[in-house]
Amino acid sequence: TGQQRWASSTAPVVTDPSGSKTQENQPEVAMEMAGSPGSVMKLCFGGKSKENMESARGRVDLKLQEIDTHMNLLKCLCRLCGLSIRKAKGPSHEVQGDLEESSRCALRRMGCKLLTWPEVILKVFKVDVTTDMETVHPSLFCHRCWTAAMRGGGFCSFTRTQIPDWKPHTSHCNLCFPKKSSFQRIGRKRAKPLKSSHSIPKRIKRDSSESSGANRVWRQTTENTAGSGGKEWLKLSVQREQWVKNITQCQRDHLSTKLIPPEVPADFLRAVTCQVCDHLLSDPVQSPCRHLFCRVCILRYSRALGQNCPTCNQHLNPSHLSRPAKFFLATLNSLPLLCPNEACNDWVRLDSFREHCLNHYHEKESQEEQTSSEQNIDGYLPVNKGGRPRQHLLSLTRRAQKHRLRDLKNQVKVFAEKEEGGDVKSVCLTLFLLALRAGNEHKQADELEAMMQGRGFGLHPAVCLAIRVNTFLSCSQYHKMYRTVKATSGRQIFQPLHTLRNAEKELLPGFHQFEWQPALKNVSSSWDVGIIDGLSGWTTSVDDVPADTISRRFRYDVSLVSALKDLEEDIMEGLRERELDDSMCTSGFTIVVKESCDGMGDVGEKHGSGPAVPEKAVRFSFTIMSISIRVEGEDDGITIFQEQKPNSELSCRPLCLMFVDESDHETLTAILGPVVAERKAMMESRLILSVGGLLRSFRFFFRGTGYDEKMVREMEGLEASGSTYVCTLCDSTRAEASQNMVLHSITRSHDENLERYEIWRTNPFSESADELRDRVKGVSAKPFMETQPTLDALHCDIGNATEFYKIFQDEIGEVYQKSNPSREERRRWRSTLDKHLRNNLKLKPVMRMNGNYARRLMTREAVEVVCELVPSEERREALQKLIDLYLQMKPVWRSNCPSRDCPDQLCQYSYNSQQFADLLSTTFKYRYDGKITNYLHKTLAHVPEIVERDGSIGAWASEGNESGNKLFRRFRKMNARQSKMFELEDILKHHWLYTSKYLQKFMEAHKNSAKAMQATFNPEETPDEVDVALEVPDF
Repeated sequence: TGQQRWASSTAPVVTDPSGSKTQENQPEVAMEMAGSPGSVMKLCFGGKSKENMESARGRVDLKLQEIDTHMNLLKCLCRLCGLSIRKAKGPSHEVQGDLEESSRCALRRMGCKLLTWPEVILKVFKVDVTTDMETVHPSLFCHRCWTAAMRGGGFCSFTRTQIPDWKPHTSHCNLCFPKKSSFQRIGRKRAKPLKSSHSIPKRIKRDSSESSGANRVWRQTTENTAGSGGKEWLKLSVQREQWVKNITQCQRDHLSTKLIPPEVPADFLRAVTCQVCDHLLSDPVQSPCRHLFCRVCILRYSRALGQNCPTCNQHLNPSHLSRPAKFFLATLNSLPLLCPNEACNDWVRLDSFREHCLNHYHEKESQEEQTSSEQNIDGYLPVNKGGRPRQHLLSLTRRAQKHRLRDLKNQVKVFAEKEEGGDVKSVCLTLFLLALRAGNEHKQADELEAMMQGRGFGLHPAVCLAIRVNTFLSCSQYHKMYRTVKATSGRQIFQPLHTLRNAEKELLPGFHQFEWQPALKNVSSSWDVGIIDGLSGWTTSVDDVPADTISRRFRYDVSLVSALKDLEEDIMEGLRERELDDSMCTSGFTIVVKESCDGMGDVGEKHGSGPAVPEKAVRFSFTIMSISIRVEGEDDGITIFQEQKPNSELSCRPLCLMFVDESDHETLTAILGPVVAERKAMMESRLILSVGGLLRSFRFFFRGTGYDEKMVREMEGLEASGSTYVCTLCDSTRAEASQNMVLHSITRSHDENLERYEIWRTNPFSESADELRDRVKGVSAKPFMETQPTLDALHCDIGNATEFYKIFQDEIGEVYQKSNPSREERRRWRSTLDKHLRNNLKLKPVMRMNGNYARRLMTREAVEVVCELVPSEERREALQKLIDLYLQMKPVWRSNCPSRDCPDQLCQYSYNSQQFADLLSTTFKYRYDGKITNYLHKTLAHVPEIVERDGSIGAWASEGNESGNKLFRRFRKMNARQSKMFELEDILKHHWLYTSKYLQKFMEAHKNSAKAMQATFNPEETPDEVDVALEVPDF
């Protein structure tokens, strides 16, 4: 009856300890699954009752039977094309196996050096089969797909092979239950089933004498022919056990419970047994319902039979699995197990059981090798089949050397794979080292040993890479230097180019793994992303004109991860200096990032081809300013890293390079749109990254401060610099700013500019153009990137120096007494001023004001020289007083920390700015009557408020990004190529390596050698100061 079958199938099996002693000592027993019928029954029922699962005919475990049928069908199909393997004439091949000797030789002739089929399939068919499961994917592929791989040489496929989408088995599986074709009509004769399909054999009638084995099922075997009628039956519990084995495939990996002492209580034995495979727990995990499984078994079970607990049938998400308690793991590892070796009856702990068995295996292998070496002692004797005398090995060609040492090479390779993990190079070098020691050639042996230990005469690859990048050597120049030094010294001091390329992979974005929690919105979760096309997010339609530009960039999150890994040593050093343990760093790290973007002007070159592109370029870059952490119990964060040189080109990392004019608002918006989206997504998530060997969380705060006046107006959608609305921080007009030069506050924001743009676009009040413009305060385009309302110190210096340069000309010509001087008179005054500055200060005139000229012009020495040309003594005193006030205010916005560097000037800034404004409105009223320049207004009105809010203005300047302009031109000259697209990729890559802290440390250690190398191979001097230019509109 059904109840009798239930009782017989779930009854525990009792074995005789004395009788099973010989079986327990066998190695197969240690690795095979013994299978407890009770837990297997739980697995088969999935936590449900017998009445729900067992039908009237006693059919149980239907789902496992379906999985077994599904797997048998998969064995007949090709993994790649999905067709039947029997239809392809030729042998089948293992998907996860190694290349056969014939296949490997054939691919080797065509230049393919791959060794396994997964690598070839990934290269040819673009399919990753390393994560295949036995219950989902076929394990073989047919001879047709093998032929396609061979014809493509292991690199591509010349046939269109449509890879099927393999899915887990369901109740509507198309493989097990094929759909009826549409052309088959009702009443037509039913088609015969496929021969390869596996159907459940029917139960045959049995005598009443066999009623005790009512839980046995019949199975057709390959040994019995179909005509003989011989059948083989298996118990239902054994059949279930076989089905579970087919799913988990853990018989050779997990240990049997029969190795545990028989006096262990049954409850304790169930506690340390996997509820899926009935083996001892291996890498145990615990479900939310507090059941224990092997990690591999529960994952394969969930993939095959659904995400339910095998014990209680509750929903089980594999991501919710956790490690058991530490005391349980300690108890599990301390279990005594009986050694399966017949000659050894020791009881070994579970945590040392593997090493104990490996020792027996190595002893057996050594005995076999010793026996085989004695039998084959003549295998290494030289063979000479006659003919001409045998030549020495060193006098042969390389091909002949390979042929003679073929057998030895294979034997060394087999030994390396068996003993050293396949490291053939180390085995050969060790043999060579021992041969040198045996011949008393200790000098060469010492050099070889030093090279093997990484401290040889040659430089470290990172040092060579740093020398190449910092001295701007092209590939051909470096290779020429490498060959010359190697030929003259006889030693390989510098590393070859391929070694440098391997070293730079670890420093470029796309090498380190990471994760975002929650995942970034509209951003791919892949981490191995290098340089991508900046136009990849370009939306095109029928009416749109194709993008007439070239852009290359890194993905924002990937580049931030690479920058953090580059600062890993500094982060850990900061934690050690402040004595912060990992247990105290639970709240995560806070990263403050400065963003910069500016045009580089004309970067045109004579070489290059490809599409017609504008010769102006724009760079978007970022700088990690500080890293802080909040400790539990403290309100303020502790800064563990602070960028010491925030305005250096060595700390400003490039993110995006594009050949585009910064005035082209549409193109600039389209290219930087994906960057803005990635930036917004990262602000709403946190990064999980391994730093110092532990996973740590990071949150990012972005501050767009490295923009000049022109770029801020482009990004915030404001009118151009010559607009009536003079300031990007407040709503003042130029007339209001000239009347009240000091008393203004910051009122503009990114959100307010978006609201004003909507008003400008919709005009809800039906106003005229002038009224609408007055309402939106100069907003004329949609803001697409949020910028920090601040002042750029570098461009402020340039803008103010341009204004003082014009004041000097007006004072020389006494404009305060004249009205509307002619253009010829202004040219004569400017020529007089330039000539006088050149003769006295060696200051050459420039077409456009730049940073170097501005710094030398705004000094007391320059003002004294200018005052020699001013006729009036009163005007000379006023001009000197104006410059003195300016020089007292300048350190406040130029210093990285004004409260520390210039506290007195910071306290007197408001008073000095008021005195400065009074002089402009009285003595120099002829120039500032109803008008004032943009940067002069920000200098007088907004500097104290910005310093009080941010603590500094100079540290957040764009000087580092501007310093990269000369680097762009030098890297472009270094990486001159026929295509500008590849040229831009090389520039972006080498500029990133130039800013690497890792390479900078190597350059500090090898400073003298680097300077000598630069003087030898690149004698062209590099200006130390920043050379940037700014156009200031003349009102």
